[in-house]
Amino acid sequence: MEKMTLPERPDLAAKAAEQGFSFASMHGEPYWDETSAYRLTLAQVETDLEDPATELHAMTREAVDRIVRDEALMTRLGIPPAHFDLIADSWSRNEPEIYGRMDLAYDGAGPAKLLEYNADTPTSLYESAAFQWQWLEDQMAAGVLPQGSDQFNGIHEALVERFRGLFPPRTDIHFTAVADNPEDYATVEQLAWAAREADLGAHFSDLSKLGVSREGQFLDAEDRVIGTLFKLYPWEDLLADDYARHIARSGCLFLEPAWKAVVSNKGLLPVLWQMFDGHPNLLPAFFADDVADALVAGGRPVPAVAKAFDRVADGFRRGHVVKPIFSREGASISIVEGGEVTETSPNTEYDRHPRIVQAYHPLPVFDGFRPVMGAWIVGQACVGLGIREDRGRITQDLSRFKPHYIAE
Repeated sequence: MEKMTLPERPDLAAKAAEQGFSFASMHGEPYWDETSAYRLTLAQVETDLEDPATELHAMTREAVDRIVRDEALMTRLGIPPAHFDLIADSWSRNEPEIYGRMDLAYDGAGPAKLLEYNADTPTSLYESAAFQWQWLEDQMAAGVLPQGSDQFNGIHEALVERFRGLFPPRTDIHFTAVADNPEDYATVEQLAWAAREADLGAHFSDLSKLGVSREGQFLDAEDRVIGTLFKLYPWEDLLADDYARHIARSGCLFLEPAWKAVVSNKGLLPVLWQMFDGHPNLLPAFFADDVADALVAGGRPVPAVAKAFDRVADGFRRGHVVKPIFSREGASISIVEGGEVTETSPNTEYDRHPRIVQAYHPLPVFDGFRPVMGAWIVGQACVGLGIREDRGRITQDLSRFKPHYIAE
C-alpha cells in the first residue's frame, strides 16, 4: 500500500457543486482531498480487507445471537430493560440489515485489525460509493491514472441488489435524517438513489417532522403512514426517546433493525474478544470495569476474564484505548500508555457512558497522516472501501476522506 501524490482535478469545485457535495470542504479545510490517493494491490484488497471484513461481520452476527439471549450482556451494552424484548424480537424475526462500515487499522502488510463497527448510522457513504468512483473515471480519462486501474467499490450496485432482494417493486420506503445536516442528507440520498434504482418508492422526511397517529403508527410530514423507515438516527438515542414506546406496535419496519443496537455499540468489542479470543483481525478488548483494578491500581481483573486478560496484560499496560460504549467521530476517546493518558479527544460529549478498553494498535503514518480503512458491508458481505485519515492518533470529525485505486 502506497500513498501517491496526484494532481487534483482542475474542475473539482465545479463537480462537487454539481453533485451537491456541499461538504467537500469544511471549516476552511478540505474534507475530500484528492491531492494524493492510496494505491493498493488486488491481493491486499481481497485477502487483507474484503475477506476478513466479511468474516468479521459473520462473527458479529454470532455475537448478536449470544447477546440478545443474555440480559446481563444487554444491560452492559446500555440497552434499556424496557426494550430488551424489542431487540430480541427484532433478531428472532430476522429483520433485515442494509449496510454498515467497519473501521480497520491496516498498513498494507496485515492483518487488518477491527477498531470498531459503525453498523447503525455510518456516514461517508456518498463519498465512498459515488464521488470517489467518479474521481477514478475522471483521472483515468485525464491520463493521471493508467487505463485499467480499478477501485474496490461495488457499494452502490450492492445496495441496489439488496433493496431489490428485500422488497417487492414499488414498495414505499421513507428515509429520514436531520434536514439541515448536509452529510447526513447525502447518506440517506445515496441510499434512496439505490432504492429508486431497485424500483422502490423513496421519500425523504425531516426527522423533526415525523409523528405518531392516535393508533400508534408513525407518520410523515404529510400524515402518510410509514410502513418502512430508514432512519439516520442512532438506536441508543431513539430508545431513550418517548417515541420508542410506540415502535413495537407501530407495524413499521425499521432500517437498520433494532438488533443493530447491539452491533453499533463498542460493547460488542469485548464480547467478540471473549468469543473469538486470539482471532487475527481482532484486538483484545474488555469492559473497563472488569479490568480497571489491574490497569490502574495494580490489582487483579474480575475472575471471569482473568485468564484472558493475563494473556494480554503486558500489552495492555504498555498501551490501551479507553472508549465509551456509545461514541462517534472519536469523541470521549483516550489513549493510555504506560499508565498515563497521552492523547484524548477534545470532544467529551459521550463521557457519561460506560467504557470498554481495547489494546492500542498504532495506525500507520503516511506523510504525517494516519489512515483508517472503512470496509463497507452490504447485507452480509464486504463490497467496498472508503479511507479517512487524520493527523492525530484519534480519527475525529475533521478527518479527510482520501480516494483509493487498485493497481499492481
